[in-house]
Amino acid sequence: MSDENSQQIIIKKSKKKGGGHHGGAWKVAYADFVTAMMALFIVLWILAQSEEVKEKISEYFKDPSGFVLGNGPSVMEGKKVNSIQPDIMESVLTRQREMEELEEMGKDIVEQLTNEEEFKNIVNQIEINITDEGLLIEIMESQEDTFFDIGTATLKEKSEDLLVTIGKQLSQINNRIVLEGHTDARQFPGNGMGYTNYELSADRANAARRALLKGGLESSQIEEIRGYADNRLRDPKDPFSASNRRISIIVRFSSIDA
Repeated sequence: MSDENSQQIIIKKSKKKGGGHHGGAWKVAYADFVTAMMALFIVLWILAQSEEVKEKISEYFKDPSGFVLGNGPSVMEGKKVNSIQPDIMESVLTRQREMEELEEMGKDIVEQLTNEEEFKNIVNQIEINITDEGLLIEIMESQEDTFFDIGTATLKEKSEDLLVTIGKQLSQINNRIVLEGHTDARQFPGNGMGYTNYELSADRANAARRALLKGGLESSQIEEIRGYADNRLRDPKDPFSASNRRISIIVRFSSIDA
């Protein structure tokens, strides 16, 4: 056979490569998420309004041609009026921005506590969430780690240090603070006529208040002290669970305070 006939034909097939993890699909998903969150807050705002406001908003969506943004009275005044208040959307956007800032603060608090050797074993007893009222920081007891001496409002040293550290973080903002105390279902003797879980839960919330002030929080930021006793059990299936004994710190949205 000649050299020409003995040459092997090689066919190269190129593989098409996708965008990999550098693709832009996440941006679309994030945009959808932000849009959905905005829609959610608009719905929540509407649900919180009076029936008259709900009716006017309903009329707008049925026939928007009768409304012109920015001219005439607001949608809350009279029937079939000429405008909707432009600050409605602004209030929703403001709430969303503040929610994101409080979420970031919550992450910073957890990160700081995690990085400190003293709190590494109890950081898993802290839960942070966003609620309708604001940023909720819940500090729960466990079977291994209790924050107060049994049946008293005396903070243990590590617990006080924990609250002082949180107080330093909260001192950087101007939001109003609500403190809640919660107990388990164990009752004091006396059939409710003497010292009860109501006094204990309120006293523990006040002990937490004093520790936060040591951290630099302004006393004027404390808006309310709530003692719920065992009326809001975290674990209703086990009324005596240690997780029911907790302190709740609520950093209220500034728009609520206004």
